[in-house]
Amino acid sequence: EVQLVESGGDLVQPGGSLRLSCEASGFSFGRSYMSWVRQAPGKGLEWVSGITSTGGTTNYADSVKGRFAISRDNAKNTLYLQLSKLRTEDTAMYYCSLNYGAPDERRGQGTQVTVSS
Repeated sequence: EVQLVESGGDLVQPGGSLRLSCEASGFSFGRSYMSWVRQAPGKGLEWVSGITSTGGTTNYADSVKGRFAISRDNAKNTLYLQLSKLRTEDTAMYYCSLNYGAPDERRGQGTQVTVSS
């Protein structure tokens, strides 16, 4: 069974930083493209970033490019998202996603990031 468990969300001031983690199990993590997505209050799901199975290629939404960094540790079956220069508009529930956009997409329970002074 696929399991994705996100952690690391918190309340942070504008301009601050956080690192989110996603522990994966139940599938071949090291062979899978992984994504981070988010959902702000009252809004739809937004793809944030993705990373190839080896970590060699990363992709970012324009809204986070230059501020967020995705990475992975295949030995630990863990996906990361480093958030920096946070803005109030980054406030959202953050999810890691397997097979984003596909019918068999799987996400975890999410971790809440709140950016507020």
